[in-house]
Amino acid sequence: SNGYHTIFAGKAHFAPIGYEGEDPTKLGFDINIAGCSFGAPGSYFGEDGYGNLDPKRKRRAIPGLEKYHKTDTFLSEAITLEAKDAVTRSIQKDNPFFLYMSHYAVHSPFQSDPRFIKNYENSKKPRPAKSFATLIEGIDKSLGDLMDHLADEGVAENTLILFVGDNGSDGPLGDTYGYFSSAPLRGKKGTCYEGGMRVPFIASWAKAAKDNPFKIARNHLHHEQIGTVMDIYSTIVDASHSSSPAKHPVDGISLLPQLSGKSNQERPDHFMCHFPHSHRSSYFTSFRKGDWKLIYRYLTSGGKRKSKEPLPKYELYNLKNDPYETKNLALGNSKKTNEMIRLMTKQLEDENALFPVRDDLELRPQLIK
Repeated sequence: SNGYHTIFAGKAHFAPIGYEGEDPTKLGFDINIAGCSFGAPGSYFGEDGYGNLDPKRKRRAIPGLEKYHKTDTFLSEAITLEAKDAVTRSIQKDNPFFLYMSHYAVHSPFQSDPRFIKNYENSKKPRPAKSFATLIEGIDKSLGDLMDHLADEGVAENTLILFVGDNGSDGPLGDTYGYFSSAPLRGKKGTCYEGGMRVPFIASWAKAAKDNPFKIARNHLHHEQIGTVMDIYSTIVDASHSSSPAKHPVDGISLLPQLSGKSNQERPDHFMCHFPHSHRSSYFTSFRKGDWKLIYRYLTSGGKRKSKEPLPKYELYNLKNDPYETKNLALGNSKKTNEMIRLMTKQLEDENALFPVRDDLELRPQLIK
């Protein structure tokens, strides 16, 4: 409604098969390039039609992109080419554009991008890790190609680019114990630790100029205040001088002050991540306030975990002194632990959060004794 041509490209994964949300055009996008209900493609290879031409992979066949079937065009490249074309058409119609580009890479199946195999031939890493590396390099080339395209079209200085991960890595790095691509942060995708939550975020804007109302601080590459994926929506609304629908609840806060090197007065000093369900055997809430982080587990055993050892119910870390979450201070500092539990519980109740249920009883957070 603010005049933007909205383009989706790549992995959508917004809703299950058969639900309206599996099609990004039903969620507000004008164009959908290869987006559907699942997150893992049937195949990355054009020769396979990205799963459409292989009966074994048909269940996860990528929609569209038929003109690349039976070609040697890798999936990441096909998505990039189509995204560039959609951007060009927006510019030709003199429409501002919004491009949400989310590659299927680096999701399984870990198939090597032929364009970059030679770069890792001498690596001693296992095959899946080398395939993973080619997928990463394909994303890197895609971003570079898009940025070059914006420059060629003359809109590079009027385009805000946000490059961000959605969760911590789950990279296939073989049997090297304790080494994930989230290292040295503890944990990975789906966990309650920083390695599952803290992700790269890079924002790129135009060069400083009098007519540029928003400038990213050149020398302010790191900001101590927290930002979250939820903030991207609010940031885009703010940067594009748009507005949210009336009475539409918004969880995020615009990051423009932080990107400009300023303190964000609207940003609270706490952050909660609530997983009251069984995905990856979660059943936890993590709550961060300032340098302190609490992890509260509603269930400490069972589920899909391979280890039979129970997990601690309470974990407390000082991220300033212990950013890798190695020293659990919960039992030795019960006063601080209970203070954090009370703050966490209040936010959960204020937001009408759901809790796990066992034997018809709601499992609400309990103070440490």
